[in-house]
Amino acid sequence: MASPSSHSPASLTAEPSHGLNGRIRVPGDKSISHRALIFGTLAVGETRIGGLLEGEDVLATAEAMRRLGAEVTRHADGTWSVHGVGVGGLREPEQPLDFGNSGTGARLVMGLVAGHPVTATFIGDASLSRRPMGRVISPLTQMGAVFHAREGGRLPLTLTGAQPALPIRYKSPVASAQVKSAVLLAGLNTPGVTTVIEATPTRDHTERMLRAFGAEIVSETGKDGLLAISLTGEPELTPCTIAVPGDPSSAAFPVVAALLTPGSEIVVEGITLNPHRAGLYTTLMEMGGDIEVMNQREEGGEPVADLRVRSSRLKGIEVPPARAASMIDEYPVLAVAAAFAEGTTTMLGIHELRVKESDRIAATASGLRANGIKVRESEDGMIVEGRGGEAGGGGHVTTHMDHRIAMSFLVMGLAAQKPVTVDDASMIATSFPDFEHLMRGLGASFTGRGQ
Repeated sequence: MASPSSHSPASLTAEPSHGLNGRIRVPGDKSISHRALIFGTLAVGETRIGGLLEGEDVLATAEAMRRLGAEVTRHADGTWSVHGVGVGGLREPEQPLDFGNSGTGARLVMGLVAGHPVTATFIGDASLSRRPMGRVISPLTQMGAVFHAREGGRLPLTLTGAQPALPIRYKSPVASAQVKSAVLLAGLNTPGVTTVIEATPTRDHTERMLRAFGAEIVSETGKDGLLAISLTGEPELTPCTIAVPGDPSSAAFPVVAALLTPGSEIVVEGITLNPHRAGLYTTLMEMGGDIEVMNQREEGGEPVADLRVRSSRLKGIEVPPARAASMIDEYPVLAVAAAFAEGTTTMLGIHELRVKESDRIAATASGLRANGIKVRESEDGMIVEGRGGEAGGGGHVTTHMDHRIAMSFLVMGLAAQKPVTVDDASMIATSFPDFEHLMRGLGASFTGRGQ
């Protein structure tokens, strides 16, 4: 397998399709997969993981855990096991930790290393090396970690963990589950109580999984309306068996494709509808999307359900900015849905998209314009003028090495009047390695090199 930082561009074209039909299961949730590997490393004994996302981002985290001392194994039946070293037991890695394109992996593992007396160098691909790490470096420095990074806190960087780490009470200036999780991970090997305060609640996979592993963690909303998450340090974590549910961010692409492509009806099985992750589905239903939530249940502490999706006439809406944290990764594909809607869709409060794998506001707006869609772009949002079900397509989209931009505009091509080509589909493997094959199984038509 090529290293996560290697890259070979591969253009791909989505052709107008005639109805998508079938039942699918999307890859395991990426956020939960990263955390399962990391917390398994911090437990003493064997953690078993089913449904782990085997995309490049998560595989990079698995390799990083090996270099930090854990025994991480993929079994013939597709399950994984992690034999952990315990809180405080990390080994200093002899080689750099290569996170490829994964900002989540890099930032979470910075938190992990920051709480341990070891030194590690973090590297990534060209896209990740452009992304700012200062939002994580700042609180971890307050806890006693020392960073040597490129200008702007960018990779490659070398981190020396604190000896010992200091518990802090940190009010996060951005709504970021990665920042919250990095601080809590550092707090695990810190005496006392580490607290993160959020003005806008972010996805809570870290808190749910910490409780499952036996940590003492409390979330309380104060009289000021702020959420305080407090972790008692130096716990002994107990190994778990984890079933990773389907990723709602990955499910977004076949769901939107089915809504937009006439004559479609699909069922997406077993995705998590954690309220901190389900904002896109709420929004699509408000736009008139025919999405039926079925077989609701709980698996591994996460709410899970199946979705039945039928092609629908959508209408433009104003998406509440407060919903942004629960769907931040899904705005590019929502913008594609908005292009087919009747009327205008307004998406504000999404400045966070400027510092993702690409500047996703700029990349999405550019891709829409290349396909004949009018869009107004602001510093923290987009306003898309829908074409009432008849988006023209025919464009060539620059993905900027961003997997979600690539998949979003391939979805557009399936429902548009003319094919849509993305310049590089190779990066889709970071989060959804089976995307092209799965979509073909539903009836999608692609031409080109693909992955």
